[in-house]
Amino acid sequence: MSRMKKVFKRPESLKNTPFRFCPGCGHSIIHRIIAESIDELGIRERTIGIAPVGCAVFAYDYFNFDIIECPHGRPPAVATALKRTQPDRIVFSYQGDGDLAAIGTAEIIHAANRGEDLSVFFVNNATYGMTGGQMAPTTVINQRTTTTQKGRDAKTHGYPLPVAELIASLPSVPFVARTSVTSSKNILQTKKMILRALQNQIEGKGFSFVEILSPCPTDWEMSSLDSLKWIDGEMVSYFKPGILKDNE
Repeated sequence: MSRMKKVFKRPESLKNTPFRFCPGCGHSIIHRIIAESIDELGIRERTIGIAPVGCAVFAYDYFNFDIIECPHGRPPAVATALKRTQPDRIVFSYQGDGDLAAIGTAEIIHAANRGEDLSVFFVNNATYGMTGGQMAPTTVINQRTTTTQKGRDAKTHGYPLPVAELIASLPSVPFVARTSVTSSKNILQTKKMILRALQNQIEGKGFSFVEILSPCPTDWEMSSLDSLKWIDGEMVSYFKPGILKDNE
């Protein structure tokens, strides 16, 4: 197979279903690299994904392996039960910031604190994407949303919640990273971190967490290109990319 055909070949772990995410949304890119990673590791028949409410809810339409849909914020709890009852499976949760960092804060913190043998992919677009673009725990200071028309104010709304840093502080967690999908280089780095999180679970190393800064041009009211520039210019001031914790 030529290199070009390999690049455009649909991963076996993705169904032949067109994405219906908004133009410029990062979810389609992230879906693709998760699918590629699962194929490369040869674990498709063992993998089960957990998805919640929000834009992530469509995962069952796209991934070509078992997906469990569960209530808003609860993927870590469902993933914990599944992994404990079927420890031979590779279980990951795919969650947005409104889901994981808001209604699901307790679930993610306690699953991480228990050191559950899971891989978590946290898509941070600094807004409640599916329900109109309200302020999320990850909305940055001065960012305008439908519920912060004058911008997020620290005195009134608090500061953006640094979920990855909170999880990295727990002694039971061996691996935490933050990446983005704003360029080819960053996409390749994101895939590397996703592969690492899945490989850690294959080796039984415990809880791995990858936060991915992702664009939402529709709710940000920006062009696709401007949304990528905004991540690199504004979001990274609060959410610095890199490996936050690596016990190896």
